[in-house]
Amino acid sequence: MNENLISLETVQKRVYWLRGHKVMLSTDLAELYETEARKLIQAVKRNLERFPDDFMFQLNEKEFHNLRSQFVISSSGGNRYAPYAFTEQGVAMLSSILHSKRAIQVNIQIMRTFVKLRELIDTNKDLAMRLEALESHYDEQFKIVFDAIRELMEPVNDSKKPIGFSI
Repeated sequence: MNENLISLETVQKRVYWLRGHKVMLSTDLAELYETEARKLIQAVKRNLERFPDDFMFQLNEKEFHNLRSQFVISSSGGNRYAPYAFTEQGVAMLSSILHSKRAIQVNIQIMRTFVKLRELIDTNKDLAMRLEALESHYDEQFKIVFDAIRELMEPVNDSKKPIGFSI
């Protein structure tokens, strides 16, 4: 079977930051596994003891609404029920209940993506420490530069108001 079934970038686009965790949604996972989201959730519910709250949770109404408006999903089509969010450990646990060759290969790529994201975060932390050390050596005239760099390093805040007109 093709080792590079899906690209890391394809997976990375489907990793979201929710409730302080990097997660993937059941709808996206089902698409990657080439199955229906409801079948994926049925398999999870048959093995619920493998998925504690820190492995998987269902989006609340507000999160689901924000997600729907972000992707412009109509109320008459698309998902009517809030999807589930799986943390890295939850995705890893999926590999123990999904046995298709596709699911195994997709999970390998997902795990590689999570590792790559963790490396990026570690690099960002290292950069922040170096910036702090530099800042202590320079005077007030460089404060604006350091503040600008620090702002660029901050993760994107998904609690901002959506762009567009509101009625």
